[in-house]
Amino acid sequence: MSFSHALNNALSGLTATSRMAEVTSDNISNAMTDGFGRREIQLSSTSLGGQGGGVRVTGVERMVDRGILSDRRAAGSAMAYQQTIADAFRMLEFETGSIDDPHSIGQRMASFEAALTASAADPSSEQRLANVFSSMTAVAGAIKQDADAIQVQRAEADALIASHVDTLNTSLEQVYELNNSIQQMINSGGDPNALVDERQRVIDRISEIVPVREIDRQQGKVALVTQSGEVLLDGRPAQYEFQPRAIVTADMTLASGGLDPVMKNGQPMGDDGVGKLSGGALEAAFKLRDDALPAAADALDEIAADLIGRFEDPSFDPTRAPGTPGLFTDGGAELGTGDITGLASRIAVNDAVDPAEGGALWRLRAGVGAAGPVNAGDASQLSLYADALADKRALPATGGAVASAATHAGGWVADVSTGRVNAEEALGFAHARYDTMKAAEYEGGVDTDYEMQQLLIIEQAYAANARVVQTIDQMMRQLLEI
Repeated sequence: MSFSHALNNALSGLTATSRMAEVTSDNISNAMTDGFGRREIQLSSTSLGGQGGGVRVTGVERMVDRGILSDRRAAGSAMAYQQTIADAFRMLEFETGSIDDPHSIGQRMASFEAALTASAADPSSEQRLANVFSSMTAVAGAIKQDADAIQVQRAEADALIASHVDTLNTSLEQVYELNNSIQQMINSGGDPNALVDERQRVIDRISEIVPVREIDRQQGKVALVTQSGEVLLDGRPAQYEFQPRAIVTADMTLASGGLDPVMKNGQPMGDDGVGKLSGGALEAAFKLRDDALPAAADALDEIAADLIGRFEDPSFDPTRAPGTPGLFTDGGAELGTGDITGLASRIAVNDAVDPAEGGALWRLRAGVGAAGPVNAGDASQLSLYADALADKRALPATGGAVASAATHAGGWVADVSTGRVNAEEALGFAHARYDTMKAAEYEGGVDTDYEMQQLLIIEQAYAANARVVQTIDQMMRQLLEI
């Protein structure tokens, strides 16, 4: 082997080991960086005139287990779905109170029943009548407050849908631009791996909103398809539209047209509003807005209807004239037999017993429709009102178990808490699955111990090649001195 061949071999070795040191140190510095794929130098031998010509760097390969990555993204989608549900139920329980919270409707109803019983024991006490009125107002206020809290949560879910759609559109456009940049980098002979890392992070963000499958295309590009078959990106990205509502009321639904679905090219994505974009945080927001929260609102409307109906029963208030409301009203009117949607937001105490509205507290003792006051010691009507609350009856629309008003109200509060517990249990399972897949992804990522060992080997190889260059230099000097 000639000096020139030996020198070329050593210099190519120095170049390769220098590049290897750069890549290995990059791996170590990004060991904890999300989306970073471990790099490995690809080497091959060269030949000069049929003789050994050293080594050359043929490329830098990004080492990522695509199967684990796909599974981790699916787990992340499920976790984002459950996180959205759990967050909403936590907030709803915070607003409505737990079963033992004195401000919950169950406890308010029990306090109302206790106030009626206490007033019946001393019907001449004006203070006890005032306590009955105060507890009535608290019950109606708590029901309305809980109803309003549900609609606020629905409005927030609607706004969350809009945010997710905006993020989805923006992220798809970013993937499209990164695809083009990666293609240009490959065509120019550069290293596209940093761009691929960034693209992976963007796709990870998309996968939390909508579960996606990544499909390789030519020249480093990828296509994105949802698990249900919706093509998000294959060339140009798809564009989605959504119109949020500033205020959401109980009568506004997707079916009625009061609330909007996700649109694509002017067409709804599906009857459920989300269609083939289901499976992630976007679907969870639709489930809250159109399913879980309306179900809680409907159940609360039933509680309100049950309460109003008890005091419209002639058995418990014979003074009430037909067509007029009892102690509680539907926005000032009789309950009637129509649609009770939104009733919890309209329930109110009858003005006839509200001194501030021209009413009189003595009607609590005489009956809401009484022509005039009765003997101050007469507790018969107060006892009937207490019996009305304690009467065991099924809810007016859904039926079910018979119970007192306080028990029905407490059951609704317990259902909200149960929904929160179930959502958190599902979230815990989703978290465990995601953590497992994330750990598996890390295992296939950067091992700093291994990379440090590689640096030692690279250092030795670099020193050996440098020693060859030094030796050739000495030999050339000796030859020139002859």
